[in-house]
Amino acid sequence: MGESKVYFTSFKTTEHENLIQKLHRLMKQAGFENIDFNEKYAAIKIHFGEYGNLAFLRPNYAKVVADYVKELGGKAFLTDCNTLYVGSRKNALDHLDTAYVNGFSPLQTGCHVIIGDGLKGTDETIVPIDGEYVKEAKIGHAIMDADVFISLTHFKGHETAGFGGAIKNIGMGCGSRAGKMEQHCEGKPSADKDLCVGCGACSRICAHGAPVIANGKATIDHDKCVGCGRCLAVCPKDAITANFADSVFMLNCKMAEYAYAVCKDRPCFHISLICDVSPNCDCHAENDIPIIPNIGMLASFDPVALDQACADLCNKMPAMSGSLLDENEKNLPEEVHAHCGHDHFKMTHPDTEWESCLDHAQKMGLGTRTYKLVQI
Repeated sequence: MGESKVYFTSFKTTEHENLIQKLHRLMKQAGFENIDFNEKYAAIKIHFGEYGNLAFLRPNYAKVVADYVKELGGKAFLTDCNTLYVGSRKNALDHLDTAYVNGFSPLQTGCHVIIGDGLKGTDETIVPIDGEYVKEAKIGHAIMDADVFISLTHFKGHETAGFGGAIKNIGMGCGSRAGKMEQHCEGKPSADKDLCVGCGACSRICAHGAPVIANGKATIDHDKCVGCGRCLAVCPKDAITANFADSVFMLNCKMAEYAYAVCKDRPCFHISLICDVSPNCDCHAENDIPIIPNIGMLASFDPVALDQACADLCNKMPAMSGSLLDENEKNLPEEVHAHCGHDHFKMTHPDTEWESCLDHAQKMGLGTRTYKLVQI
């Protein structure tokens, strides 16, 4: 594969062009009009944000994309699939409520919202891919029904994947609940009884009843656990830790294979916005101080090149004062600094290894890590 073009523009504006107009121009320059949208259904994959999180993309950006699709004769809809963990998006009704509360209603975006895997997360299409780790991907049915696929991604940190970019938005985001379980199932967390205070936060967040509180201490039932990692995020004492082994690597590879399943054999286009770069996923019901300043908007036909370009741009930025990245740079031991280098995402979450996802995606033929950045 040769190099791919990734188009970039900053958030700097003038009185002659606002951000909405600038995003439209970016898409046009990147070749959006080369796709045949006439009478075609176009799925716009976005993260609607967990209730309580305010770092997700503003719905105004989604409207730009939906309006452009309609301008070219297509039928646009916003979509995401239900979550594996307990929260405000675990079924289609709660998911729609959350999307509307966060501004993603037809009135604000100009298009409908369809939850890709249906009411309970069981409406899926089996996509044969014969990957190294996944033979048949389980993708939300409405997403696979679409003629054209567009990803609109909030580029941010992620506690397991390192960062949440286009590939994660596509691969994990488009998986049905069973598909998400397949991607997560390698890692099983355990509770440290010396640190556990028996507060029950882990058991309340778990959709599968894996954490059990007995005698004031938590135990994780690995037969029930699916490895989604939500218990790690809510534990106030950091008493729950994941058995990473090769689970992070496996998760990254499976995400890449799922993204390949979504994108293969149909026109695709990918947009990423590097703004409000929270250290954790928008699946959290909160968002922390951004780890770096806002950078800009990028678009490409190649999601691998897009993720690589976003990561490179982020790693050139200084840490935001008071952020988790800033704190880790100041407080983590020298051996961690040596391990992470100048990789902001590894420094934010040292156990992650995001490059394995891009390497495997490139190996699958989803795209290339070699790119040319075209600034407009």
